[in-house]
Amino acid sequence: MTPIARLAALALSVAALATAAPASAQNPSQIARVRGGASCPGCNLFQAELTNLNARGLNLSKARLRQAELSTVVMNRANFSGGDLRDVNAYGAVFGGARFARADLTHASFVGTYLQGANFAGANLSGTNFSGAEMDRATGLTQSQLNRACGDDSTRLPRGLSIPGCR
Repeated sequence: MTPIARLAALALSVAALATAAPASAQNPSQIARVRGGASCPGCNLFQAELTNLNARGLNLSKARLRQAELSTVVMNRANFSGGDLRDVNAYGAVFGGARFARADLTHASFVGTYLQGANFAGANLSGTNFSGAEMDRATGLTQSQLNRACGDDSTRLPRGLSIPGCR
């Protein structure tokens, strides 16, 4: 094999690895179940692609949704209590009346997200971005939680609470 052919073969191998779906620790059958609208408490939905899912009242309590893509989902009244939602991207999602109690939302992005009536009691909001989020009727929020999160001038919070700006 010529050096150029070897280099081309190596480049193809690297490209195939770079575009391969993440194989680590996710459960494709559980992800498919949720995509179909089924509850899945305690499921492993690591890096799940759930964009545009419309599923009301799902029970995903204690589920691992770390690094999941939840952009533009409509998941009103969903239960994420006690779940791992670290690094989740939920841009423009709708979570009216959802439960995030005791969930880990570290470094999650809720930019432009509708969170009216959502419950955040005991949730870890460290590094969570709520820029443009509508959450003035959210419950369970404390100033201490919000001090570890960030938002912007268009973030709507319950009366008496504030949020630092994102850097």
